[in-house]
Amino acid sequence: MKHPLKSDKPVAVIILNWNGEKLLREFLPSVVRHTPDRLADVIVADNGSDDGSLKLLAEYFPMVEVIRFDCNHGFAEGYNRALKAVPHPYVVLLNSDVAAKDDWLTPLYNFMEEKPEVGAVQPKLLSYSEPGKFEYAGASGGFLDRNGYPYCRGRIFDTTEVDTGQYDESLPVFWATGAALMVRRELYNEVGGLDKDFFAHMEEIDLCWRIHLAGYEVWAVPAGRLYHLGGGSLPASDPRKTYLNFRNSLLMLHKNLPDVTRRGRLLRRRLLDTVAWCKFVATLDFRNASAIFRAHRDFSRMRRAYTQHPSTDLLATFPGADRNILTDYYLRGRKTFASQQ
Repeated sequence: MKHPLKSDKPVAVIILNWNGEKLLREFLPSVVRHTPDRLADVIVADNGSDDGSLKLLAEYFPMVEVIRFDCNHGFAEGYNRALKAVPHPYVVLLNSDVAAKDDWLTPLYNFMEEKPEVGAVQPKLLSYSEPGKFEYAGASGGFLDRNGYPYCRGRIFDTTEVDTGQYDESLPVFWATGAALMVRRELYNEVGGLDKDFFAHMEEIDLCWRIHLAGYEVWAVPAGRLYHLGGGSLPASDPRKTYLNFRNSLLMLHKNLPDVTRRGRLLRRRLLDTVAWCKFVATLDFRNASAIFRAHRDFSRMRRAYTQHPSTDLLATFPGADRNILTDYYLRGRKTFASQQ
């Protein structure tokens, strides 16, 4: 394939931007400063911004390549299009609200070079506003429990831990954060990239699931560190975010589970979602309750497009997927990753 951008560097660090002038101004300088020029090109893929993003990049960041799209394709399709425009063997999908304080990339690159069986990795992700704590969207590596609920080394539901080095060991994980995901470009395209129908949220977990099914591993490599602001696209309480998280979680389970276990796991998950709906109704949060209803309605329609299912149930075999973090967290009070081992 002919790539519009030319480079002999091994890594493309791609930041997807949509009307994010303020975030670029605050976070891009540290990424440029601490990304080794010998290894990587820093690239901004612009999703049809109509603010001052492009002007800012042209005036203050001439060293940064820019890929321009004519409209907002969303997180998933925006990255899919960007990866078709670069020739680099490795690509990092990096959020626009991520900062670096030192060389975060070399440990990830060296790790993947040494382990060809690894398809994707993530660094340790710490909070930008509270640097001593893990950040919600990935912490030190992600897992799924038996009901498909995501959790991390360093974050269970809304509880994020203080980083004391307790999760500094590199290890295989179920999923790596989409805020700073390093992946082999050819593998990314081979497994279909991010699912554009997800638009945003949960799409990196779905991608990592397919990477596993393709026979590769996903790892957390905490020797690399980044600092994530979080909530840069939608705040946690936004009904749109509730809708996408609930809908996409159901889609992810439906498409990646085998026929023999899919129906039972989805039934349990939909019953648990009903409990969440009741909670929103009881607290008079009708906008989020409506978001859950719409998520299930649209899932019932969208799932018809996914007719091919794998033969392997990763939730039955992957370490950590035998846990029920709902009962551990709410009934047993186990609110840290280590306490649930």
